[in-house]
Amino acid sequence: MRWDRDYVKEAADSGKVIPGFNIFGYEDALAVTHAAEKAGCPVLLMVNRGAGDAMDVECWGKLLSSIAQRAAVPIGVHLDHCSDTGTIRRAVDSGFSSVMYDGSKFSFEKNREITQQMAEYAHARGALLEAELGQVPYSDLGETDILYTSPEEAAGMSSETEADWLAVSVGNVHRLADRTAPIDFSVLHQIQKACRLPLVIHGSSGICSADIKRMKNKRIGKMNFGTVLRKAFSDALRKELREHPEEFDRLKLFAYPAVRVEQEAYQIISMLQEEK
Repeated sequence: MRWDRDYVKEAADSGKVIPGFNIFGYEDALAVTHAAEKAGCPVLLMVNRGAGDAMDVECWGKLLSSIAQRAAVPIGVHLDHCSDTGTIRRAVDSGFSSVMYDGSKFSFEKNREITQQMAEYAHARGALLEAELGQVPYSDLGETDILYTSPEEAAGMSSETEADWLAVSVGNVHRLADRTAPIDFSVLHQIQKACRLPLVIHGSSGICSADIKRMKNKRIGKMNFGTVLRKAFSDALRKELREHPEEFDRLKLFAYPAVRVEQEAYQIISMLQEEK
């Protein structure tokens, strides 16, 4: 089903959250879609930097759009974390329903300027634009420093650009596999008060469920999940290889991992869609 309106904004306004799931192949894309259909809720299939390096955005656009068009619920196709404006334009032109311009490592002025340029390009072609302020570290790269999003800059990005969503740094960490990241709700509250945009949380796999539920009161419209699905797939695949060492058919080997991805995605979707 076509992603025909801003479901992220609608979720933020209603105290629910749309999950964005990082996708690395046909199997997990289909598994997440099945979970969304079972839950009766919209989701975003997201292409991150690693997936974009493995296959170009034109191919991802065709693959994921074809899955989305056949789905029984609205499925969006989203380009995650991209600082290259050429790639963003290619993604929009390839049918992505939303794209992220990540200018968080630049000055606020440069970030704001290019964010507006990308928003204009995306909107002219029917796509939505996600911006980012502050810096969310990557656990797997050994990064530990968190640069919190400035409420003042969030207010400026909201009033001075046509961005649709704003990704923020409030204690969240990318790719946490074995611990949780505590959210600074005082910072999040200040951002929420200053900014009219639906907020996006990256690195959500590392946030405890109690904090996730608490964030529904803070106009969080979208939360990104990747590590939890990667682990579900890889753990299940190792199990299959141990139990069936003679099997060589990848379609059979990937069947159970896809089931595990669907189960994990369904649990996340259900948690995010629960009433406050």
